Amino acid sequence: MKHKKGIHFEVSERKILLRIVDLSMVFLSIYCLDLFFDFEYIQFSQDNTVALILLGVYITIFGTVFELYDLQKASKLDTTFRNIVITTSTVVLFYLLTPVLSPYLPEERIQIVYFFMAIIISILLWRLVYINLIESPRFYKRVLLVGEVSNIDGLIKALDTSDPNYKIVGFINSEVSTSESVKFKGLKEFIAKDFLEIIERERISEVLVASFNTESIIAEVYHDLMLLMERGFKIREYTQVYEELLYRVPIQFVGKDFYKYFPFSRSNENKLYIFFQRAFDIIIAILGLITGLLLLPLLLIGNALGNRGPIFYSQERVGRNSKPFRILKLRTMVINAEKDGVKWAQKDDKRVTAFGRFLRRSRLDEIPQFFNVLKGDMSIIGPRPERPFFVNELSRIIPFYETRHIIKPGLTGWAQVNTRYGSSIDDSLTKLQYDLYYIKHRSIFLDFSITIKTLSTILYYRGQ
Repeated sequence: MKHKKGIHFEVSERKILLRIVDLSMVFLSIYCLDLFFDFEYIQFSQDNTVALILLGVYITIFGTVFELYDLQKASKLDTTFRNIVITTSTVVLFYLLTPVLSPYLPEERIQIVYFFMAIIISILLWRLVYINLIESPRFYKRVLLVGEVSNIDGLIKALDTSDPNYKIVGFINSEVSTSESVKFKGLKEFIAKDFLEIIERERISEVLVASFNTESIIAEVYHDLMLLMERGFKIREYTQVYEELLYRVPIQFVGKDFYKYFPFSRSNENKLYIFFQRAFDIIIAILGLITGLLLLPLLLIGNALGNRGPIFYSQERVGRNSKPFRILKLRTMVINAEKDGVKWAQKDDKRVTAFGRFLRRSRLDEIPQFFNVLKGDMSIIGPRPERPFFVNELSRIIPFYETRHIIKPGLTGWAQVNTRYGSSIDDSLTKLQYDLYYIKHRSIFLDFSITIKTLSTILYYRGQ
């Protein structure tokens, strides 16, 4: 079988492509300004090497903060344009405020406007090409799903919203077929005996195997999978793809072989990593508490006007190794909010006061927890600490829930920056998937990514 695979870009390749071409287009626009116009603010020359590198660093950092490299958002023109304008405005502002490294202000201030517009137009032109070319069907990764019918629906729903270029075009039932045909919206079922023909006819780039029990795969499907593998065709297992695309551990698909899915990060026992993490915790906690003290007069006024009563409150939470501790927060709910019993916090919860809603959205209610970080009860980054009542309830329903307590809870974390506030069992399951992904892949680079995403959450006012 001769099979010609379609051209497609992996997630990491697209992110790198966006960054490289963004910078290339910006530098090209500066070169063109210097070449065709009387532009003196920054010229594309060896003398301006430091200034050009600084510009590239600013674009990379603020582009990440303002989600220019979020693939879901990068596939939409309206969102992309908004993020380009916000990113460029911030880049130019910081560039003007660092004249030691960047060029001094030009005598003709209009050149700053040229500089600003050149960055916006250059990146926007490239993003239009990206959306209409790279995001077009010709670059989709066409995937054939092979698995048990009972798994397919949940898997499709999860992967469908992860990567706009990852397209599952159909599935083959790996078990013995039943008389009833199972239909999934927008997904075609292929006949097992036509497996190899389907690969060629549908221009399949990858086969995704989603089966709890490989022993249940029928002989003809197993034979074709072996044949494809021997010919170098790409065959992957669903939990691997699930983690790669969604950055979550699919615990709902993990059976008795759970130990295969949790080779926890070496960083959890790495003394050097733990030392630097603790040093980072202490430095950020001190800065956070100083910021809190500076904001305290404004917080007291806001509390008196829209949140009458004590400004602080403490609550018992479950920490590392399931050890309870008292968490300190700014009060955002009415006094005696749980007089009728413990309840999940809901979106637009009526118990949240007017000022409390602002504190939550801006994440200012978390400031007192820097004291918990200094004490060592919490870290800056880690799973969100839950209350004992919910831990007891959720650990009975959700498998591996207590596993999130093997590290310190955090002020922010992978789950907090990737999903909404947990207000149901399903939300808690999703958060646990993110928490376990963090514990499994914990590293300096992931911590840095969480820090950047936390800044995005605060700046876009997404707290809840």
